[in-house]
Amino acid sequence: MTAAARIADLLARHPVVLAPMEDVTDAPYRRLCRGLGAVVCMTEFVRAEQLIAGARKARRRVDLPPGDQPTAIQIYGPDAALLMEAAEVAAAARPAFIDINCGCWVPRVAMRGSGAGWLRDPAAMVAMAARVVAAVDLPVTVKTRIGWGPESHMPIIDLARRLEDAGVAALTIHCRTAQMGHRGAADWSWARRAREVVSIPVVVNGDVRSAADAARALDETGCAAVMIGRAAIDHPWIFREARALLERGETIAPPTDDERIALYREVLLANTTARGETLGVQVSRRHIGMLGPRLAPALRRPLCTATTLAAAHAILDSECQEPPRGPGVECDDAAERRAPPAGAGSAQLPLGAGHGQPRHRDPALVGAGADG
Repeated sequence: MTAAARIADLLARHPVVLAPMEDVTDAPYRRLCRGLGAVVCMTEFVRAEQLIAGARKARRRVDLPPGDQPTAIQIYGPDAALLMEAAEVAAAARPAFIDINCGCWVPRVAMRGSGAGWLRDPAAMVAMAARVVAAVDLPVTVKTRIGWGPESHMPIIDLARRLEDAGVAALTIHCRTAQMGHRGAADWSWARRAREVVSIPVVVNGDVRSAADAARALDETGCAAVMIGRAAIDHPWIFREARALLERGETIAPPTDDERIALYREVLLANTTARGETLGVQVSRRHIGMLGPRLAPALRRPLCTATTLAAAHAILDSECQEPPRGPGVECDDAAERRAPPAGAGSAQLPLGAGHGQPRHRDPALVGAGADG
């Protein structure tokens, strides 16, 4: 079976993919999303130079604990030789495939030639991809945008053909230009047009904020899969909702407030286990939105000032409709309702698996690499 056929088979069975997100899609969060129906997941993006040098952060990001499959490792860098070597290091972890980030628009990444910076020289991008494909024995995919910009110059159609000729096994297209960043609407028609000229799987990305969006994106583009990024930060239930709609034609009820609280407790436990109490409580704040439209506005200020796990749990206890049964446990039967749809087939990972010491990140890069 060819590399493209292997990816096509995987996506045919699991067409809703968790996007790579800086400081978000670590092993504990992948576990959490899989508990809510995600199957194919991607790591945070890994800088090629750091991976080659054996930096602790890079090693942590490519460490795939038992059961953390199918997971792809995404790498980024400005130089083909570095990306080849980084791909070889990443391949040793035996991910489902290796993805090259050619779509991150954040200036400190793209303006240094990495990420979407490759779109300023499509020929160099194709040559780089061919060298990475030749360097490893795993499928290699590319995540990119429709062009650098302006909108009058969109190389993605020709680029898709050339990347297929270079041996790339699948292509994820975020349907904005690099210059747009997150501004404006994603134009899914570009993914459809690219899909029409290649035989490799194309994954559509951008503005997929609900199960209905996922179904519409697939219907309008005919793509093999849809990739969900930013929506999964505040609403990881999107995976079970999308699967219910796509697999059974069902629209399922949104999570209750108790279920939202239970999941936030789980995020707190995962992050404090992985990063230590102080930083774990801090980094969990990026997920306050998962508490929903009623609870998040009321609890944002107190949770943002809480500095201990006990303080955060006390704040959640004040809104819990049933007595809590201890840190990190549900207020009601949320665990049962959170069970993944039949056939998810994902093993559970120990919380905090694959993590090193706490670290501070540039807020501008949180979620970088995930545009949808």
